Amino acid sequence: MLVPQISIVMACFNEEKYVSRVIEQVLSQECVAEFIIIDDASTDKSYEIMKSFQDPRIIILRNKSNLGKGACIKRGLESATKNIVGIQDADLEYDPKEYLRMIQPLIEGKADAVFGSRFLTFGSRRVLFYWHRLGNQFLTFLVNVVTNLDLTDMETCFKFISLDFAKRLEVKENRFGIEPEVTIKLARMKARIYEVPISYSGRTYEEGKKIGWKDGFSAIFCIIKYGLLLRRS
Repeated sequence: MLVPQISIVMACFNEEKYVSRVIEQVLSQECVAEFIIIDDASTDKSYEIMKSFQDPRIIILRNKSNLGKGACIKRGLESATKNIVGIQDADLEYDPKEYLRMIQPLIEGKADAVFGSRFLTFGSRRVLFYWHRLGNQFLTFLVNVVTNLDLTDMETCFKFISLDFAKRLEVKENRFGIEPEVTIKLARMKARIYEVPISYSGRTYEEGKKIGWKDGFSAIFCIIKYGLLLRRS
């Protein structure tokens, strides 16, 4: 059986504690043929650690100033060349060992995009912040309202998209608003979206978690903005 060849896109900002391990784990997945890392003007040793890897699958891009996760992912999607493009965070909250299970609906031709859900039952999930979960569920609810989808976890980082749809997304959001933007645009394009349960090892703010309450309000604004775009299409 031929192993599918996928592109992984990863934004990184000041993750010197984790970036070496996540690179090693991503590269250990046989299906990864292209690993595009976008350094978002890190001020720690993250960029130097990335450059220390000699694997030919790695493509390192660097922003001259800190632009945000969305801007990094946009750059990575534009650079991707393989038939399936996946998004990975640089903090090991999401496990690269689950790539093959994640992309199975794409391989079978049933899906155009697959979201990894932290709230469907599978494996282990670190128990952390109740208000984060409640906020996530509220944002997912709003996206479901404007798209008529039935997602359980819109805010998940783990999104795997066929190259054709990925190239058509034309991401505009620079920060965490990328999650509702991508979801709503996929719905607008009539993409077949599947969810796959995943494990999740979340971080505390002391451990380096970056998303905050302001990003939640920004996400609501993005849902309204792109939801209206969907209604007009």
